[in-house]
Amino acid sequence: MTAFLSVDSSLTGRFWRGPDATLDRAAEALAQDSRIPLPVSRVLAARGVAAPEAQSYLDPKLRDLLPDPLTLRDMDKAAERIVTAVLKRERIAIFADYDVDGGSSAALLIDWLRQQGLAATLYIPDRIDEGYGPNVPAITGLAKNHDLIICVDCGTLSHEALAAAAPRDVIVLDHHQGGETLPPVLAVVNPNRQDEDGALGHLCAAGVVFLTLVQCNRLLRESGQPQPDLISLLDLVALATVADVAPLIGVNRAFVRQGLTVMARRERPGLIALSDVARLDSAPTAFHLGFLLGPRINAGGRVGKADLGALCLSCTDPAQAERLAAQLEDLNRDRRAIEAAVREAALAQIEARSGESLVSWAAGEGWHPGVVGIVAARVKEATNLPSVVIGVDHGIGKGSARSVPGVDLGRAIHRLAAEGLLLKGGGHAMAAGLTVEEALIPVAMERLSELLSREMAERSGAGELRISGLLDPAGATVELMQLLEKAGPFGQAAPAPRFAFADQMVDSVSTMGDSHLRLRFRSPGSAPIEAVAWGAMTGPLGPALIGAKGRRFHLAGKLELSQWGGRERVRLRLDDAAAVN
Repeated sequence: MTAFLSVDSSLTGRFWRGPDATLDRAAEALAQDSRIPLPVSRVLAARGVAAPEAQSYLDPKLRDLLPDPLTLRDMDKAAERIVTAVLKRERIAIFADYDVDGGSSAALLIDWLRQQGLAATLYIPDRIDEGYGPNVPAITGLAKNHDLIICVDCGTLSHEALAAAAPRDVIVLDHHQGGETLPPVLAVVNPNRQDEDGALGHLCAAGVVFLTLVQCNRLLRESGQPQPDLISLLDLVALATVADVAPLIGVNRAFVRQGLTVMARRERPGLIALSDVARLDSAPTAFHLGFLLGPRINAGGRVGKADLGALCLSCTDPAQAERLAAQLEDLNRDRRAIEAAVREAALAQIEARSGESLVSWAAGEGWHPGVVGIVAARVKEATNLPSVVIGVDHGIGKGSARSVPGVDLGRAIHRLAAEGLLLKGGGHAMAAGLTVEEALIPVAMERLSELLSREMAERSGAGELRISGLLDPAGATVELMQLLEKAGPFGQAAPAPRFAFADQMVDSVSTMGDSHLRLRFRSPGSAPIEAVAWGAMTGPLGPALIGAKGRRFHLAGKLELSQWGGRERVRLRLDDAAAVN
């Protein structure tokens, strides 16, 4: 196999793999038949899009992609009960997870109910004191004062806790993998129940909630009642879909595309305030949702007050939204400092254990449970292996796990819990949580490596950087970017195209903050292009490039639009580089 541009070991130690010859031919045929530029045709061909469907793919319509909510089990019972509660003006409590998906799901319901004159009670458990999901004291307390409890982004495995709600009705709207039995509740709407076919398993919890509200609106319409505006809620669905790393396929594409359009109108006070503290001064993209807004919303649940994110997303008063966003910004700064210390310690452990396991794992006394998930994600990026990071307190470890494409980590964690190696565990394919006795951590991690061995063996390209094709700086235009964005949004299961720029002269290099890199490059006869490499100084790429002014490199990364002085321009988000010999 020949390396693309002969790069068999880049500055990050990766082999550059170019486009597959068959895919290349399909892209060229698509470009010829549809008159769509070749870089965009490469994206469409990789998605299996043929020329007749190309235009509809570039302009996805929610009405064409939205599934019938009633294809999900228990949807009829859940929607009928929610509508009954609305019409009878019953007292409704919403129990949500403390992450972006949980907060967005709660805000969806709060907004929908508010449009009908109902104020719901919001309850989000404290990550440290209560842990993930429903617990008996919280559910018992809510049941005393409410007629209906709706659990979002949690509850599928909470048998004992939800039994404590009796005789009150409970509805679970979730997407985490289910067990062999369901909790004793009125309805569990979850595309990842074991008795579902998995066709909608890519939905996050907010997507499940949205489908539930679609069915609720149908019932309201049939009974002659006014229906809340659902399109205005798509900004929350888009935010949760991206932040929860849901695959951007099928209806999720439409959720995110149309949700970004709604968000750009700047009508939701909480998202306006969060965008402002994040200094987001351009139209939002999926990248902004995942890397600017998501971490700030998560900060409350990680190192502060668990319900701050949901309260910010659901509030209607701009002044209150600004106060909440400022609190989340402060907490996010604190979170970054805590995360950096835990990440350094975790990577040191993993390096000392290198090669012993198919799973990168680390555990430490006193590691803050609010940052173990994000550190697990950083470890996964650094090692390209499924990763688990566990904080230990008084002999009990609470950890988070993050997976790599093609490896179902949630299923394996659920198996560990069933085998008794974990006190508790669950999640979905790409992310999971667990609770384990400290003494059993090494044994549990060894068993996890065994459970994942087959899927890991079937993975290809673990040490590779995949390149979509070559691009010249002169071809990296705003017009091309606008077409590429129509082929998106890009994210999980729908990667953005990565272009290589061959034999480029580096004009300037500088650092941004503590860990980022900025550079400008050009080829003869072309205007220079700016590139940024986020977090590059924490790995091999930044130190290798910091003195690169005047030298020539092959550069690889993803294009993005940035704004400066009221003008749009193309920028490269640099992933890798290789010196030109």
